[in-house]
Amino acid sequence: MILSIHKYLKPAPQRKRTKVRWNIAILMWAAIAINYLDRANLSAAAPEIMKELHLNDAQMGIVMSAFFWSYVIFQIPSGWFADKVGHRISLAFAVGWWSLATALTAAARGMGSLVGLRILLGIGESGAYPSNSGVTSKWFPDHERGKVSAFFDSGSKVGTALAMPLIVWIISQFGWKASFIVSGMIGFIWMAIWIWYFRDPEKHKYINQEELQYIREGQVKKDGIDKEQPMKWYELFRYRNIWAMCFGFFTLNYAIYFFITWFPTYLVNDRGMEMMNMGFVAMIPPLVGMIGEWIGGWLTDYLYHRRNFSLTAARKINLVGGMILATFIALAGLVSSAAMSVALLSISYAGLAIAASAIWSLPGDVAPKNMTSTVAGVQNCASNIGGILGPILTGFIVSSTGSFIPALLISGLATLLGAATYLFWLGEVKPIEPRIKSA
Repeated sequence: MILSIHKYLKPAPQRKRTKVRWNIAILMWAAIAINYLDRANLSAAAPEIMKELHLNDAQMGIVMSAFFWSYVIFQIPSGWFADKVGHRISLAFAVGWWSLATALTAAARGMGSLVGLRILLGIGESGAYPSNSGVTSKWFPDHERGKVSAFFDSGSKVGTALAMPLIVWIISQFGWKASFIVSGMIGFIWMAIWIWYFRDPEKHKYINQEELQYIREGQVKKDGIDKEQPMKWYELFRYRNIWAMCFGFFTLNYAIYFFITWFPTYLVNDRGMEMMNMGFVAMIPPLVGMIGEWIGGWLTDYLYHRRNFSLTAARKINLVGGMILATFIALAGLVSSAAMSVALLSISYAGLAIAASAIWSLPGDVAPKNMTSTVAGVQNCASNIGGILGPILTGFIVSSTGSFIPALLISGLATLLGAATYLFWLGEVKPIEPRIKSA
């Protein structure tokens, strides 16, 4: 009798929690991959565009940098917009905008129209990373932030890598204009899927209570539960960590945009590669970087969650160590072997990617409640000033010296400054507590 009663008193088995958050992560990854496919499209097609539209190196440097003029300016508004209206709307709007700008690039007739369309592209693409950082803060527990940040940002490496052989093949078969039309259409397909599938955790029809509880119990901040924000966006600049995040990321972007803008031209002009060979060789550093970023994302979460490192130590190991590895870019132009140059550039890219896995964790780590996208926008705004300066400075250096060596040395110096910034300037990694104003 007692045994039969015990049979009925047994607790109900715990339901296995769903994994909707990782479906969201895959869509975030795809958005960044498309973002960089469209962004890198111009650099892959640059040699053909320069011939057809009669542009020199200095002019092409200005065209390449034009994207960043609007991309930088709209980072903070895009972050604010994402926090205000929600990430379903903000990210769909961003991808739709930049996909249209990409497709319209096929209609460019000269330097002026190219610059205008790159400015439009920058406006749209400014919403990608702030929105993804906000989605991460809402959808993932704190101890998974490094992995998911590394995962979605690794889309940038895949986008950059696939752009080269894919776009070069399309150009060889159909001309450079077709490459922009094809990549633009991919973005519209993604936008439709995102609008259909994405909701905040509490509103998503495919998530169960076990996964929702797992997410919320693992968060220090409960982003997205309400809309309350404890400060204005400009008040973030009162805090040391915001300044350190901005300058450190500036140095990383100065170096990494060499790969996104001038790397194909470097392989063709300085290393004597044919277009098709260049397309495949240019895949190597981004793919090495993708592996490095996944390792970095796993490492920072492992140190924090499994080895009980402080969050500060777990993030700084990636940040400082990655930026030191990135200094190998300075050596790439000094070696005579093309293979050795690509190997050194691959190590550098891996270092930049390892650092990036922690960089994109920082907005969620330090932002006040419901301001993760805004902090990400502030950080990305400052960082992409490097995207403006890098292509222009590299273009003028190559035009005046006939060599990429000085430009690569400057990139190496920038990454060394970045390592010092994250080691000494960045303080304790924790959520910003708004300062109480005196009466």
